[in-house]
Amino acid sequence: MAQFEKVSKKSALHPKPAGLVLQYGTAGFRTSAQQLDHIMFRMGLLATLRSRKTKSTIGVMVTASHNPEEDNGVKLIDPMGEMVSAAWEEYATQLANAEQEGLLKALKDIIEKEAVDMNQEGYVVMGRDTRPSSGKLSQAVFDGVTSLGGKCHDYGLVTTPQLHFVVCCQNTQGRYGTGTVEGYYQKLAQAFIQLTKQAPNRTDDQKHIKVDGANGIGALKLKEMEQFLQKELQISLYNDGSCGKLNYQCGADYVKVQQKPPHGLQLTVGERSCSFDGDADRIIYYYVDAAKCFHLLDGDKIAMLISTFLKALLVQAGLDLEIAVVQTAYANGSSTRYLEETMKVQVHCAKTGVKHLHHKAQEFDIGVYFEANGHGTVLFSKAAEEKIRQLALDQNINDEKKRAAKLLENTVNLINQTVGDAISDMLVIEAILALKGMSVQQWDAMYTDLPNRQLKVKVIDRRVIETTDAERRAVTPAGLQDAIDALVGNYSLARAFVRPSGTEDVVRVYAEADTQENADTLAYEVSLEVYKLAGGAGDEPKPLH
Repeated sequence: MAQFEKVSKKSALHPKPAGLVLQYGTAGFRTSAQQLDHIMFRMGLLATLRSRKTKSTIGVMVTASHNPEEDNGVKLIDPMGEMVSAAWEEYATQLANAEQEGLLKALKDIIEKEAVDMNQEGYVVMGRDTRPSSGKLSQAVFDGVTSLGGKCHDYGLVTTPQLHFVVCCQNTQGRYGTGTVEGYYQKLAQAFIQLTKQAPNRTDDQKHIKVDGANGIGALKLKEMEQFLQKELQISLYNDGSCGKLNYQCGADYVKVQQKPPHGLQLTVGERSCSFDGDADRIIYYYVDAAKCFHLLDGDKIAMLISTFLKALLVQAGLDLEIAVVQTAYANGSSTRYLEETMKVQVHCAKTGVKHLHHKAQEFDIGVYFEANGHGTVLFSKAAEEKIRQLALDQNINDEKKRAAKLLENTVNLINQTVGDAISDMLVIEAILALKGMSVQQWDAMYTDLPNRQLKVKVIDRRVIETTDAERRAVTPAGLQDAIDALVGNYSLARAFVRPSGTEDVVRVYAEADTQENADTLAYEVSLEVYKLAGGAGDEPKPLH
């Protein structure tokens, strides 16, 4: 077939280094940019097949998110703007690792297995972040798409969530919005302005926020969006990419891990600040108090703020919709207790990884999910959206119900339901704080995190640890869970769990307790049990104190 001849010719320009093996994980492929040229070409091929199979537009995003600037990566976006399905993640890995002479066979195997109609039109949209390597790697994706006869539209520099939004809009014939970057700005800005109109007497101080753009694409796009917000939000942008290095001493991951503000951003007492990550799909908030103590508001605090706001509106509107918060085992125990006991919001636990949270959140009328790292969003079922829209149009309801329904409707429009989105999440948080007349300190004070500690234990083979109950209990090796239970029983408000890393031979240990010293000691004691019972490698863990 002439089509495969073209693939053969083009693939020779994007050769695979012999013996290199990479795995398509939760974040797609991600490694040193120098190793990715052949991967990009092959993901162009795969996206074209996926498009033909689903008779839909498929997205390809070139980014390595919060990784250092020298790295890069790629992820595929499915028709509704969600992550690509698990079976096709497998195909991605197979195609990526086929040696040069076996590429056509690997490609034909997928076509055969999935019964792909090669006469069907293939349409792929792509975008990239600001890394120096992203332009050249995007060209390799383009070569892959076109060598298989697919059509490709390059949106150029976009945030990851913007490309997810575009894909969803194109495959819903515009019902979700206009599938362009400008369409994204217009939809979000209009909803934000409608919401903040309902917040009386906002001062300029309340409208002001400091944003750390991680020297990445989020900074660039936030600048573009400012004019659409009509001064309803006044943004001071730091680490905007004009001179610093991407993700270096800045960005959401740096602030979360280091527990301190990003380089170049001076904090004033009580002032709201937030950080995006490199591709703007994560956000965290922070401030300093009068004693110059740094306070971080992570994904748990964001989920709590959004879910309690939505629950109150549902009550005011008289809407009987099931709302739930989906967390991972890493969510702080205080947040779980506050949601369940004080706010009476149901909480569910899913395995670590965005796709597990997203999948679980789809089971409810309204599913709120955030990882502690600040990646998350809210999902509304079609039925829930319809009920909210109908109520907002109803002329026969009282003013309180009408206002609540309109607020809900605009919140639905402000949230990017396809994926975690730093810009959208920031606007949602800013609108809620304005409507509640709440300061960042008051938000933070809704509950206090339990002290916690995370440690890593090197093991010979991480596969010896198997878990259940959304990774909260260890099934193997024998005796480990009993040992953890016994240790946890020695402390107040304590819990601990262990889980194998997805990428390296280490076991991750998490512990929390009533004091930092107890959390540290518990984490150490659990690490020691892992080392003894799960085949520890290297030196045995040492006490932290």
